Amino acid sequence: MLQCVADMNLSTSYGRVGVPRQLVIKKDASSIADAVDKAGLILPLVAKPLVADGSAKSHELSLAYDQYSLQKLEPPLVLQEFVNHGGVLFKVYIVGEAIKVVRRFSLPDVTKRELSKVTGVFRFPRVSCAAASADDADLDPSVAELPPRPLLERLAKELRWRLGLRLFNLDIIREHGTRDHFYVIDINYFPGKCHF
Repeated sequence: MLQCVADMNLSTSYGRVGVPRQLVIKKDASSIADAVDKAGLILPLVAKPLVADGSAKSHELSLAYDQYSLQKLEPPLVLQEFVNHGGVLFKVYIVGEAIKVVRRFSLPDVTKRELSKVTGVFRFPRVSCAAASADDADLDPSVAELPPRPLLERLAKELRWRLGLRLFNLDIIREHGTRDHFYVIDINYFPGKCHF
């Protein structure tokens, strides 16, 4: 479903929306490093299971820092280039024409120093779940500022049309250090609980 966002190439006066470069790995963990190299993806990579059954495993993310650690991942999965985003993501719930946005804590930023010294795979269970609410947290305003409403309305309208859905949610991040570069990192057509 993220391909729909990439195909939109959405850019308005309110910002630009894209998706991180990604790669689907269906089997054979031993070939992941070669596939990543061939696709030109840049480490670190977020690994997301392709399982979408609501289980704890379906919500577990991993962050792989180096080529060697890629073979420790368990396909089937999606690999996405990690984008620093201030450790906050925006869950955008769409029900018909209505849009509700909430802040959630997410994976922490990765510094260049960490990238040069850290190796391995780090697992993060239940990232961005309701218990990880960042709505009342004391955040840097540049991180906490919600995406512009007109941008979200345009994105929601396009996705309703392209996906044929009236009930779904998006996980969106803002590239750290920018005001208007956003990435959709996930689309869920069975969204969790949201209070409008």
